[in-house]
Amino acid sequence: MKKRILCGISAAMTAICLYGQSVTKSGSISPYSQFGLGILADQTQVTERGMAGTGIALRSGIEVNTLNPASYSAVDSLTMLFDAGLSGQITNFKEAGNSVNARSASFDYVAGLFRLRKHLGVSFGLLPFSNVNYDYDGSIRLDNTMGIVDLNSSGTGSFRQVYVGVGWNPVSHLSVGVNAAYLWGSYSRTVSSIATATINSLTKDYHTTINSYNLTFGLQWQQPLGKKDVLTLGATLGVGHKLGADATCDILNINTATLVSDTTSFTVPNAFELPFTYGVGMAWNHRHKLTLAADFTLQKWGSLSFPHYDDNGSRYELQKGLLSDRTRLSLGVDYVPNFMSVSNYLHRVHYRAGVAYTTPYIKVNGQDGPKQFCLSAGLGLPLQNKWGDRSVLNISAQWERTSASQLITENAFRLSIGLTFNERWFAKWRVE
Repeated sequence: MKKRILCGISAAMTAICLYGQSVTKSGSISPYSQFGLGILADQTQVTERGMAGTGIALRSGIEVNTLNPASYSAVDSLTMLFDAGLSGQITNFKEAGNSVNARSASFDYVAGLFRLRKHLGVSFGLLPFSNVNYDYDGSIRLDNTMGIVDLNSSGTGSFRQVYVGVGWNPVSHLSVGVNAAYLWGSYSRTVSSIATATINSLTKDYHTTINSYNLTFGLQWQQPLGKKDVLTLGATLGVGHKLGADATCDILNINTATLVSDTTSFTVPNAFELPFTYGVGMAWNHRHKLTLAADFTLQKWGSLSFPHYDDNGSRYELQKGLLSDRTRLSLGVDYVPNFMSVSNYLHRVHYRAGVAYTTPYIKVNGQDGPKQFCLSAGLGLPLQNKWGDRSVLNISAQWERTSASQLITENAFRLSIGLTFNERWFAKWRVE
């Protein structure tokens, strides 16, 4: 038994190492990641992605649901879960009649779940938080004398979190939980002008490194409705706080004629914050076959300040009004014809679908950033063997449209694959 547990932990640590290597080299590509802390990551598992990221009230005990730590208490005494997922994405960008495609891939997450004692489940793992990844060329007209200046904008970086969570079922129907995470990462964003005979070369480099924490609390109430139906209500709270990280802006000016360079540095202390985040969800299950779920989340980014360089005043300082409150509404459905079926494999497959609508947390040139619309579908394919193991291969496909008036439109197709390794590790064998 000890050897199996150690093998499982070793596999999880290997996945964590692979995650740390891959996430900095890939992830979503978007020019919108130059704003705020980047593109906020989908912190769901592939199971919930098939339902458009819906999961605050989901509670099964055979899947890791990091959206609500209260769900961890549903795991039974015989189960040890490991879940890992990866995804690939193709994105089409359109602006003013121009179109270009980009591809990306990433190892997304790894998570584990087991029962520590009666009514108490423990989860651990590594999740993404946000991603910065873009590189494009543009131009700007200064005036009639200096004409047009060519610019290059690029940025890389990511923020990740390793977490430990507990879910406790203190009384009948009620479960509570908490995720405690260590949040870390960095980004570098650069804007460079191309020198001409009359204009110096100018480069602005914005960068930061964050090492902080992230706390999320969860609650679930499960209420039977007769013998065939169960209603689950869920709620989450993410704690907002300062991240204790400085923002730095380095400006390099190179004289075209003399090639003499001059560097000016600005630092904004304690420049970044996490917003308070609120979430509510509801899920209805009928006869262990059909699950209908809905989520609503609100992130209070609009009340936060963000570092900004003022070209007119040559100042780098915190400024309000650069971010907006982010809301997300999602609906999802999960249907399995008969999970106990022996003769028909397709009756044990989970069929999932979902839809979601998200408002932006960033502003672009003073106007609200792009809104996002998502459609998803997914499958949960059981991988059973002669010992009756319950592992599942989860597959989800998502189409996301990100658009706003007079801004770049993104159409992304994402395919995610996750393996939920679910074995009866703690069963006691009886020899007669």
